[in-house]
Amino acid sequence: MNNNKAITTMINTLEYQKSLNRELDIFKDRVRNLIGNAHWGEDGRYKEDKLRNIIKSKLPNNLSVGTGFILNSISPTDNMLSKQIDIIVYDNNYGSLIEEGNFVIVTPSSVRAIIEVKTNISSSRTDKNGLSKIVENFNFINRFPSLCLTNEHRIFRGLISFDYRGKINSKIIDDSIRLSRGVINHFSLGGQIFIRHWINGEGLEPPIDADCKTNFYNVYELEDLSHSYFISNLIHMTTSVDLSDRYFMDFPIEGSKETKRNRTICL
Repeated sequence: MNNNKAITTMINTLEYQKSLNRELDIFKDRVRNLIGNAHWGEDGRYKEDKLRNIIKSKLPNNLSVGTGFILNSISPTDNMLSKQIDIIVYDNNYGSLIEEGNFVIVTPSSVRAIIEVKTNISSSRTDKNGLSKIVENFNFINRFPSLCLTNEHRIFRGLISFDYRGKINSKIIDDSIRLSRGVINHFSLGGQIFIRHWINGEGLEPPIDADCKTNFYNVYELEDLSHSYFISNLIHMTTSVDLSDRYFMDFPIEGSKETKRNRTICL
């Protein structure tokens, strides 16, 4: 009996990715249901830990995931320290300056991704948890030239919120991502809204308007898929090897997510 025959089976990659989105949804309220609003900080850290663990499980061994700071040497006597970053993906071949549990201090050369994690973002220009303020605060990364590139040498820079209080057709979204100007290149808002910055739109179907072929954002309505597409884009952008043979698994929307495109915002 030959046991070496290939097995053909039916798999549902779309439902698999939706289950990842649902997993984050399940966890987002678990602590809140038990402690209410007594310890907002612990609630946020719990969600960050869950997201870090999911990301870590999907990255190759040379990439590590932590939270902490980036330290940049300007001169022998002058150094610049970032604010604390919720999630840092870094190449452990470069080593870290400090590593204790999930906490790290790394230098810019090792950083492959930075992610800001929010429990809830509102559609607001003035609220401290409003999208505009959060995008404005993210622009701290402009102080680190090698980490804020918006060309083909860019790293993954993302903002993800477990909940989003607002509509997809919002001028605040448009104004906020224009403020970012490609610094945040991936957004996932509430598990439903996915936003990506594109350097070049050649080959996208349906095509982009002729006057907006480069340097633009596409806004997508990805019901129950926004977080999983955020993570899939992170994996493909930070991994140095060819992952084309797993596109069908990581990006399962039939006809590509461009069929879910809500609008394009030119910069």
